[in-house]
Amino acid sequence: MKYAHRIDGSEKIRLKDFKADDTRGVTREEGEREALALGEELVELQELLYAASDRSVLIVLQGRDTSGKDGTIRYLTSPLSASGCDVASFKAPVGEELTHDFLWRVHKATPGRGEMRIFNRSYYEDVLVVRVHNLVPENVWKKRYEHINNFENMLVDAGTIILKFYLHIDAEEQEERLLKREQEATKFWKLSVGDWEEREYWDSYTEAYEAVMNKCSSPQAAWYIVPANKKWFRNIAIARAIAEQLRPFKDDWLRVLETRGANELKRIKEFRSAHKT
Repeated sequence: MKYAHRIDGSEKIRLKDFKADDTRGVTREEGEREALALGEELVELQELLYAASDRSVLIVLQGRDTSGKDGTIRYLTSPLSASGCDVASFKAPVGEELTHDFLWRVHKATPGRGEMRIFNRSYYEDVLVVRVHNLVPENVWKKRYEHINNFENMLVDAGTIILKFYLHIDAEEQEERLLKREQEATKFWKLSVGDWEEREYWDSYTEAYEAVMNKCSSPQAAWYIVPANKKWFRNIAIARAIAEQLRPFKDDWLRVLETRGANELKRIKEFRSAHKT
């Protein structure tokens, strides 16, 4: 059973058709047990990815304020090796970034072979925030969907595995989380009137996200709609989707490493034989 809804461009979607509080009948206790197993599997898969170094993994996290991008990153990265997994965050472009095309700052942040990189927000902000707030003319941001598709196709052709996640919360859950921040001193640093101002554009963001998923989904760069009202379910849904997409490469990675190991072992034996005293 799939926990996250995979959107591959084969049909049009509406966000109202997906429940943000869905847990697929899984209890929290069951989910926490599965989370441990998934964590162990992701550690193994990341190690093989890093060792084989023939592919890279790009994980894109998008969602409304309070949807849990930071929490998801903490969950995913905590068991992984920092040498092969890191995070890139994208805020409003500044300085030199504004003198280039919208993908310039993103391309140089994509993962190299053997690396896994998580984008906390991404190039999709340029057809989300930019669209909702009319930051550039419509005829400019409309062309960006095609630019994004071409960009992702290029990454895939270069060996990048792309996984894009929309963390789906509803308006009631967002309000509850924003109010809770006001009651916790340790969360005061997150307080921003901008979060409340952005809620006024809820419907506009809904339309923008639907356009993103309907125009920029494909089998090789699918979107996943992740029910995110329940944080524990959000985490395992994303971890499971990542594991499912990396598993098919496991045997290939093992073959690469076995061949490499056999070749290196041969060289070691030849070296020892040539340097016997």
